[in-house]
Amino acid sequence: MTPAQTALLETLAGQIPARAIITDAAAIAPLETDWRGRWHGHAPVMFQPASTLEVSTIVAAAAALRVPLVPQGGNTSMVGGATPPADGSAAILSTRRMNALRRLDAAAGLVVAEAGVILSDLHAAALERGQRFPLSLGAKGSATVGGLVSTNAGGTQVLRFGTMRGLVAGIEVVLPDGQIHDGLDALKKDNRGYDLTQLLIGGEGTLGVVTAATLRLVPAVAARAVAWVGLADPAAALALLRRFQRASNDVESFELLPGELLGAVLRHIPGTRSPLESAHPWHALVEVTAADSQAEPPAAIVERVLAAALADGVIADASIAASEAQADAFWRIRESISDAERATGPAAQHDISVPVEAMPRFMIEAAAACEARFPGTHASGFGHLGDGNVHFHVRAPAGADAARWFAEEAPVVTRFVGDLVVAAGGSISAEHGIGQMKLAELERLSSPARMAALRAIKHAIDPYGIMNPGKLVALAPRGQGE
Repeated sequence: MTPAQTALLETLAGQIPARAIITDAAAIAPLETDWRGRWHGHAPVMFQPASTLEVSTIVAAAAALRVPLVPQGGNTSMVGGATPPADGSAAILSTRRMNALRRLDAAAGLVVAEAGVILSDLHAAALERGQRFPLSLGAKGSATVGGLVSTNAGGTQVLRFGTMRGLVAGIEVVLPDGQIHDGLDALKKDNRGYDLTQLLIGGEGTLGVVTAATLRLVPAVAARAVAWVGLADPAAALALLRRFQRASNDVESFELLPGELLGAVLRHIPGTRSPLESAHPWHALVEVTAADSQAEPPAAIVERVLAAALADGVIADASIAASEAQADAFWRIRESISDAERATGPAAQHDISVPVEAMPRFMIEAAAACEARFPGTHASGFGHLGDGNVHFHVRAPAGADAARWFAEEAPVVTRFVGDLVVAAGGSISAEHGIGQMKLAELERLSSPARMAALRAIKHAIDPYGIMNPGKLVALAPRGQGE
């Protein structure tokens, strides 16, 4: 523990409850490694505040002593965004004990959730009131509201409802000097200068600690139809999506994955089975919903669109879930892809976006380019075709040593993929954020104007660089006397 950290503990003794301060190495250890197991750090102390006031007290004392803090929610970051530095210089600030729903107003379609509320718990609470929070992802059982806000999370319903930027109506944040910004009021209009809520969403904890958010709800689903479709290629998938969108405004999800990933799930995830009897090069998972029981049933829409697509040769086969259990089984396949891929061996993983109309061609041509440039690798993409975001992964050659490949080969692969993405007019980070994984690529591929603006914002709000150091934008902290 550094002298500054020791002084911080002495300062906070008596100001916050003893149970909010954890120094037991065994208790902290699970939170020092990211979900993928690629990033490892060390934190000799972890704070677990139970209120915004306690967060403010901790942050103010840390700022005075220049002790870096790493905000952490469910620790589900895909880019090492919540992992402390390896040198032990930072403390973890976990928001998991801040797990209250302060208010749920079904009539207004709003809920005020604290940062530590787990996404699946939020789903359940909203459903009890006839509402739902329309954002879901594979880590819903551990991801927290604070992390979702801080990373501008996306997930499988962005096609209809957008990312967290569109679902957050207000935010409460403790700034790097300990001051509390209370912006929870869900105002339709507010022209008091810069939009602090939108600035802090997606900030990855580098501009403050999200302690609560006002989130938008929508009416619960009255009916849904979920279908699994076999087709030839991503171009056919996009053609099918456009047919669905012409037929209905209630297309909620449209997920695309290659047949090989379906095979990986079937091999590595117990209890899964293929929705179709025959094999296909590509698959799409489609969900159409209705909040009004008097509206045309989603099943009728799905049947009509798929029948026409099958007759026209756009698709090869399809299966419409006959029950909620079967619909959930279809979705379990999609949500298990990350676990299945992790079991198949090391891969350079990229969360990228390009213009929607360009995505089918990009998926095919980029995969071929990577495999030609790096013999023995295998490249493929899957994900949210409708919003132009796929997870583009390049798997290491069979038998490759994971540690060596990640250290020597994966960075070269990532630079190659980044160049392909930029050439296609895209972004190297669509929903996972930058964290520490993409720091170098963000710097390399961004314009000087973008990087200057990011650094100026970071330096203005966090002049001593204590908030989540080494993430999103590299910034040398100012000295004690500045």
